[in-house]
Amino acid sequence: MFARLRRALGAAALLAPWISMAAPGDAGALQPCRVEGHRNELLCGQLRRPLDPSRPDGASIDIHYVVVPALARRKLPDPVFLIPGGPGQSATDVLPQVLPLFQRLNNRRDIVFLDQRGTGRSGALACDDPASRPVADQTDPERQFRQLLACRDRLAARPGSGGLGGLAFYTTPLAMQDLDAVRAALGAGQINLVAASYGTRAALDYLRQFPDRVRRAVLDGVAPPDMALPASQSLDAQAALDALLAACAAEPGCSRDFPALRDDWAALLGGLPRDVAVPHPVSGRVERFTLTRDMVLATVRGALYAPVLSSALPAAIHEAAAGRVEGLVGLGSSLYAGRAGAVAAGMHFSVVCAEDMPRVRTAPAGRGRDFGDSQMRFYARVCAEWPTTPVPPAFYTVPPSPAPVLLLSGGLDPATPPRHAERVAVALGPRARHVVVPNAGHGLLSLGCLRDVWFRFIDAPEATEALAVDAGCATGIPRPPALRPVRLAAPEAPK
Repeated sequence: MFARLRRALGAAALLAPWISMAAPGDAGALQPCRVEGHRNELLCGQLRRPLDPSRPDGASIDIHYVVVPALARRKLPDPVFLIPGGPGQSATDVLPQVLPLFQRLNNRRDIVFLDQRGTGRSGALACDDPASRPVADQTDPERQFRQLLACRDRLAARPGSGGLGGLAFYTTPLAMQDLDAVRAALGAGQINLVAASYGTRAALDYLRQFPDRVRRAVLDGVAPPDMALPASQSLDAQAALDALLAACAAEPGCSRDFPALRDDWAALLGGLPRDVAVPHPVSGRVERFTLTRDMVLATVRGALYAPVLSSALPAAIHEAAAGRVEGLVGLGSSLYAGRAGAVAAGMHFSVVCAEDMPRVRTAPAGRGRDFGDSQMRFYARVCAEWPTTPVPPAFYTVPPSPAPVLLLSGGLDPATPPRHAERVAVALGPRARHVVVPNAGHGLLSLGCLRDVWFRFIDAPEATEALAVDAGCATGIPRPPALRPVRLAAPEAPK
């Protein structure tokens, strides 16, 4: 998935309740508030919006946001909006973890964390926390399907939700109209966008709908509007896995410990389904279930998002091929750790079912050798039961941008690899610049010197200065070596 149902933008933490909020429907009013994990007082606001814009007198939704005021007394007029991933991630949930990335920008600019409709405090379409579920529930498609339909019915039954049909009004174009309404309420003529994963799709749509209101945009892990997620992720995950297997073969320590890793992988898949008994990584209770091919592929796909996690895959695959699956199962469960960055599954499917699935039939042919079409079949099954409303045809276009746009891609990214950003950069035109970090995975905003790169890109007074920012410092970042368990590490030669 764009940011994966199991991935977070930041580390785990809890967001404290707002101690003071604007009155419901008080457009743009800000009140002092505090957020756990941030020591200074912030400003919180909410804006009432129609759930269905064609029915302004129908059901409504309160869009919540937090403003981190600029430190300088004479601040600049263009705030920075964060648009996180998912789809379904709450901006305010990740505030305590990601705000340090914005520290330098926050000297002279307000930073705005807006919960997109269907996330966080903006009517979150959240399902059960997967971390507390049995291991099999976390990766078994059949169980996930039943849980999602039950969640759909619970969400539709909430007071003021608009019923089952109300779930259709959480699409990206509507959310970006909400964002612009907040921009206007804050009195900002132009804004800067910093977007990650699915958030890049949202930012591109904001740029399409409101091109003159964007000063700069940073897109990290580009997910184009015409991506057709279920069709693309099989090829992209396969490419990332093949790169991992090749890297192990080229790394002396990894190739020595796992000389037949490709054979191990084939043996693991060939031995499925298999009955297993493993301890739950959180509770420690031993659970018995049938490990299937789809469950293994989901775990491996998730671990590939971050090179630090994927470095453990060679050992986990080798052990699992020999019947010891605890390491592989543990990797899968680690993707659920913490609430910060958790995805509202209902909002996720409201977006994907409306925006991606209609284009799957016309998506370029091709499936990953191992990953096949299992994810596409799962999405098709869920989306057949999920309420949707069509998005405008123009949503799938990327017009030339009048504002400078910086696109960031990780060469090892299994979800939004550079091939997607390459064509978006061409469509955006001469004011787009694409930076590829060969050994990075999914998510580059916090990576080494890139923090300085995108700060200088936004902070530069002139567009020409922004587009000329040097990003060469990131190209030499190495791939983490394969994790080698102590018992597998080669002993040193006697001296």
